[in-house]
Amino acid sequence: MITKSTPLKTVIELGKECKRCGYCCSNDSGFISKNEIKRLAKHFKLSEAKFTKKYLRETVIFANKVFKFKLRKQPFGSCIMLKDKSCSIQKIKPLHCRIGCCSKHGQELSAWFTLNYLVNPLNPESIRQYKLYIETGGKTIPGGELADLVKDKKTLNKILKYDILR
Repeated sequence: MITKSTPLKTVIELGKECKRCGYCCSNDSGFISKNEIKRLAKHFKLSEAKFTKKYLRETVIFANKVFKFKLRKQPFGSCIMLKDKSCSIQKIKPLHCRIGCCSKHGQELSAWFTLNYLVNPLNPESIRQYKLYIETGGKTIPGGELADLVKDKKTLNKILKYDILR
């Protein structure tokens, strides 16, 4: 069972079940963390700024600014790294791309990534947006309930009632 506290090594191993069919990357692109930008820019022999400008788009999720690869067509399209149904950076692709696949664990692995990299338990707006995500059918895993993220019930209630804004 995958939980919020499942070790990264285990998550990566489960993500290897990817069939490399190109389906996931045909409809969107993966999230890229700031430390991955540096590694990818080095691979492309570009500065981080030039790599970001050429290949990435900024977006906001759960009140956090994050990056994703650009898409071939907007607003929905394939990842610019997808070439002939295959990832052109397969050997160096970002963590989210490695684990967010259509394997039998794909949904749980994406939920793990969301909890560990996208939702910020110290940001009240992130918690409120995550609550809406869950209420509208968003996938969560053990350790990903609101009470798990904000342990103090009074604080959680204040966050959800907008008594705590920041």
